[in-house]
Amino acid sequence: MEARKALREIKEGKIKPYYILYGTESFLVQDFTDRLTAKLVEPEHRDLGVIRFGTSESSLDDIIAEAETMPFLVPSKLVLVRDASVFGTGRESAKIEHRTDRLLDYMKQPFESTVLVFIVSGDKLDERKKLVKLAKEKDAVVSFSALPAEELMQWIAKRAESQGRKALPAAVEELLRRVGPDMSALAGETDKLCLHAGEYGSVTVEAVETLVPVGTEQSVFKLTEEIAALRTDRALALYYELLKQKEEPIKLVALLVRQFRHMLFVKELGKQGYTPQQMAGQLGLHPYAVKVTADQAKGFSPERLSTVLDRLAELDFEMKTGRVEKALGLELFLLKTGSEGRG
Repeated sequence: MEARKALREIKEGKIKPYYILYGTESFLVQDFTDRLTAKLVEPEHRDLGVIRFGTSESSLDDIIAEAETMPFLVPSKLVLVRDASVFGTGRESAKIEHRTDRLLDYMKQPFESTVLVFIVSGDKLDERKKLVKLAKEKDAVVSFSALPAEELMQWIAKRAESQGRKALPAAVEELLRRVGPDMSALAGETDKLCLHAGEYGSVTVEAVETLVPVGTEQSVFKLTEEIAALRTDRALALYYELLKQKEEPIKLVALLVRQFRHMLFVKELGKQGYTPQQMAGQLGLHPYAVKVTADQAKGFSPERLSTVLDRLAELDFEMKTGRVEKALGLELFLLKTGSEGRG
């Protein structure tokens, strides 16, 4: 089941007796459980009405026993279970015995006053298991994948709108460039910008540039972008700023290697007809990161990208063996790469 459909059903009061949640976007999983909690249990009753387990510490027998116990002083009960091995593909301590047949029986006849939620810490379920097959038959499996870039921008704008503010498109783009696709970090920064904008105010590019710091990985994204656009002066200015922040040149080289490698992969996958979403799954990247990487790679030939990667590998070796002073070595790489163009 899509997350949107599940959330719509919760809003309408159509709540299933159990859910299995999984996916890469932990922020959306948490948002789902928060909304489910708000719908089922009043804030003052949550100590009694929300019970938490983990399959690494508790057996399925204990979890099912709790699910089959009548709620105390509340009309319904929410049982939240962190899981890696029951529905997922992970492994847990052999000290905990999980009798999955007990859970299978429960899922066939769930307790009316309990909502049981398994939160799987992984991006996929073990499709071979009877538990997974039954949950899918009951349409109780909800996936939470990373949002595509366009939806992520819409989500930021709607979050600001819900607070009576307007996030200007250019400001949203700059926020993404600075923070990256981490929805938890984006939510916090968006809320901060909304407070700064004031009631009925607008979130502007200037406000983002003033209030939102740039993380190291996002700085490297930007550094790569400046190299790709042949703006060597800007690339150097950004590099000097990273040095002022005590960033280690060897670490920056490793991040540049990763980004240029992704550029090469995205270029090759694009030739094979992969969509951005498929590329994200293949490379283990967020769809927004794929979009940015594809834009950066447009002006480079595959041969030029391979040459840059070879040079970065050589620079990494020279830095680690003391053949070149680290800060100077990366500075020379930026100057040489910019002067040679994209090829």
